[in-house]
Amino acid sequence: MKKVVRVAITGAAGQIGYSLLFRLASGETFGKDVKVHLNLLELPVALKGAEGIAMELEDCAFDTLAGIDCYSDANKAFEGINWALMVGAKPRGPGMERSDLIRENGPIFIEQGKALNRAASDVRIVVVGNPCNTNCLIALHNAADVPAHHFTAMTALDENRAKAVLAHKAGVSVGDVEHMIIWGNHSNTMYPDFENATIAKAPVTSKITDREWLQKDFLKKVQQRGAEVISARGKSSAASAGSACIDHVKRLNTAGTVFSCAIMSDGHAYDVPKGIIFSFPVRSKGNGAYEIEQGVQLSTFAKEKIKASIQELQQEREVIKNLLP
Repeated sequence: MKKVVRVAITGAAGQIGYSLLFRLASGETFGKDVKVHLNLLELPVALKGAEGIAMELEDCAFDTLAGIDCYSDANKAFEGINWALMVGAKPRGPGMERSDLIRENGPIFIEQGKALNRAASDVRIVVVGNPCNTNCLIALHNAADVPAHHFTAMTALDENRAKAVLAHKAGVSVGDVEHMIIWGNHSNTMYPDFENATIAKAPVTSKITDREWLQKDFLKKVQQRGAEVISARGKSSAASAGSACIDHVKRLNTAGTVFSCAIMSDGHAYDVPKGIIFSFPVRSKGNGAYEIEQGVQLSTFAKEKIKASIQELQQEREVIKNLLP
């Protein structure tokens, strides 16, 4: 009998949910020897849409799909799950400040954190809905019985974007770009670490010698890619975000893989203060476990960029301090 992994997806009827659900069900994410049971969580007004997607999933006849249930109650959706992919979040509207977005999403992640605490005994959480670092912090604080290291926020999309930008500039395959680390917040202060990345096993700086481009244009391109996508298609990134979520889960389950992942800082690594969800290079231990990759050398330039992201995350924590039990 095949092992069954139970996965809950919030905001399942949204564009990102639609992009990732079929790849979860197909066996790509957890392997062909594992069956997946999907719990689709949606707002009551969107529940019919989730039920329609469930029909499509059934119609694909994936032999790795163990079952599908649709819910509007987080307590029921999270019952007995192994993974929670927290995709659903209120999007940023016209004229909305980042602090306003944080406050408006706060109640969602309070409720879902409490539901995780009540319903799931051993769960790994991936927060995708933005602002993902601080939403993750809110959920974590409201799920006191779930170990803090079981919570992660996704910076895989930023890592993937950075690799693609460097590959395009160097005229190589994206597979030639390795060791790309995203430090900090999933925001315009994130730092894509080109100094420690490689192209065809050689330092990026030996393949792309225009240092000014790397320090300015490259960083700006990665940091503002989401806005560029919105400007071009009139909607935010969906398929690429869903694909990055799949990458995130696969990397967490593949022992030895080093990748970018936002986690709770314990104050001991790279001078990042305790108590914020910060993107580090982490090494997977497999089965959702990880450890921070130590020994990465940081230049003065890198440290200044990282410091700016730390300050932003501390400011965001101050905004939602009343939401943290």
